[in-house]
Amino acid sequence: MLDYVWVIPALPLAGFLVLLFGGQRLKEPWPGVIGAVTVSGSFLVTLAVFIDLRGMPAEERTVVDVLYTWLPVGGLHVDVATLADPLSISMCMFVTGIAALIHVYSIGYMHGDPKFGRFFVYLNLFVFSMLVLVLGNSLLLTFVGWEGVGLCSYFLISFWFTEEANAVAGKKAFVTNRIGDFGFMLAIFLTFLTVGSLAYEEVLPAAGSMATSTVTAIAALLFIGAIGKSAQIPLYVWLPDAMAGPTPVSALIHAATMVTAGVYLMIRINPLLAVSADWLPTTIAWIGVATALLAATIAVAQNDIKKVLAYSTVSQLGFMFVAIGSGAYVAAAFHMITHAFFKGLMFLAAGSVIHGMHEEQDMRKMGGLRRYMPVTFLTFLVGWLAIAGIPPFAGFWSKDEILLFAWQEHGVALWVVGLVAALLTALYMSRLMFLTFFGEPRWGAAALEGSSETAAEGHGGDDGEDPAEAVHGEPHLDADFRPHESPPTMTVPLVLLAVFSAGAGIFNLPFSANFKFLESWIEPVVETAEAHITVSGAEQFVLAAISVVFAAVGIFLAYRTYLAHKIDASLFERDILARAWHIDEGYAAFVSGPGTWLFDALVFVDTRIVDGAVNGVATVVRGGSLGLRRLQSGYVRNYALWLAVGAVLVLAWFLTKAGI
Repeated sequence: MLDYVWVIPALPLAGFLVLLFGGQRLKEPWPGVIGAVTVSGSFLVTLAVFIDLRGMPAEERTVVDVLYTWLPVGGLHVDVATLADPLSISMCMFVTGIAALIHVYSIGYMHGDPKFGRFFVYLNLFVFSMLVLVLGNSLLLTFVGWEGVGLCSYFLISFWFTEEANAVAGKKAFVTNRIGDFGFMLAIFLTFLTVGSLAYEEVLPAAGSMATSTVTAIAALLFIGAIGKSAQIPLYVWLPDAMAGPTPVSALIHAATMVTAGVYLMIRINPLLAVSADWLPTTIAWIGVATALLAATIAVAQNDIKKVLAYSTVSQLGFMFVAIGSGAYVAAAFHMITHAFFKGLMFLAAGSVIHGMHEEQDMRKMGGLRRYMPVTFLTFLVGWLAIAGIPPFAGFWSKDEILLFAWQEHGVALWVVGLVAALLTALYMSRLMFLTFFGEPRWGAAALEGSSETAAEGHGGDDGEDPAEAVHGEPHLDADFRPHESPPTMTVPLVLLAVFSAGAGIFNLPFSANFKFLESWIEPVVETAEAHITVSGAEQFVLAAISVVFAAVGIFLAYRTYLAHKIDASLFERDILARAWHIDEGYAAFVSGPGTWLFDALVFVDTRIVDGAVNGVATVVRGGSLGLRRLQSGYVRNYALWLAVGAVLVLAWFLTKAGI
């Protein structure tokens, strides 16, 4: 099957083309069926390629298949070729697998939407672009897929663009990512200037022969691209707003696949990072842990169920960059895979809740849903325990490995910050769990009754607001409303993702080398740069125990606050946290103030100086050519006259020189 790696991206592309040209004539659910079948086929081909690679010797598990030559321009020679190795095929496995489940889920979730067919057009195009990013054998092909997923992200975030907030969120994601993409472009230019090639099989082996300053610059510029795509400080602000898109989009693009592209790129260029200046890996680790902590503090105070998960995604991506900065590339890949399972699960489960609650997303208007949505509750329970870091669920093993490397490679300070971020993760995810599924209902008759009691006690609005709005905002559910479980097209993917969220830790258990399947599988890709654990087994056990204790403390604090009501919730739900530390507002103030002046200055430089110089040269050339046109009249007699004049002048010059 190694000769058919190109089929992996070709199937979603075929689905996109079929839906683009014929999908509008197909009735629901056929566009979804076509999309799901093509992506499922891609997963099966990936599985076959994985089996073939697995049967080869480790040193031979890198196969490049050239399809055709794309750019034979001077010294630049770029092929359209696939790179099948343990890293790319591992990525393809969970991209296509989770994407197939999300396609099936979307058939139920998008039921009745007037743009049902168009949604699957975008979804299939996204999967194709993501696979090009992963399987491309060069920086340029990776960049093509990189821009493709960015474009599809814009389409899908602003899918319901008739609402202004959705359109603005799509534009915000698109513009913010362009900042990071500029760094990626500069890295491509510098790489070609230095190596004369963009193919990974030529660039990565050349890392050791590059000057330290050059290889550091290339890696740092690629990291800037990763900061944008994987939502790290300071470019993380687009991802929380991206929740404006349909929930399956959030699960596929902003939890399981696209946002991990930056992490994938950093793992891919591990030979460059290994020989770069020491400050770069340290910077990557600290930016990662700072992002993890910042996003976790914000998530504690969010009330929109999808916003909590969005900031959680930003935080978990931060942990992955801690691993990258610690040289723990296997741990980064491990957490990337487990996160894809449990965060994809929780986003889809949140979508099930929203579906069952008639599009309600405010957790303050939920409560007690476990009795009405048992499948959604049980599957979300698994995802909650996984992300909170409770053993033996998958998230514990991958996150604990990252914290262990942080302790070993960067010392106590970075480890402590990561530990606090992990505690807050358990706190805000437990808050989400308790507010949504436990406690008394805060919807329907219960919500209306509670609002009436609040008004009777004198806690209604002083400005004459409706009593029903005093506690949780404007209720949109009548007294007879009852939440309902989602259809099988939505719950079956939840169950499958829950199984992997519970058991994916088995891929890389720390007990002995015999249990580290992922490490032995990815080793050929990272063997020259991968850090290795040197601390004793006893120390590892103590650090893991501390991690579990911190997770338990986070869950206990949430229980005491939101179920036992022994701690005032305002202790955590600060206004500054609810408003994301005012960072978005600060960006907006800069763009509308000093930023506008800066942009106006850049426009002046571009139009008056740059364009002025270009246009000035053109004006001089045009003026000179207009003068010369008079000499080139096309009349023979004029040319004869000028020849005669020239001859006379030449003769005069000779006579003058001769002294006659």
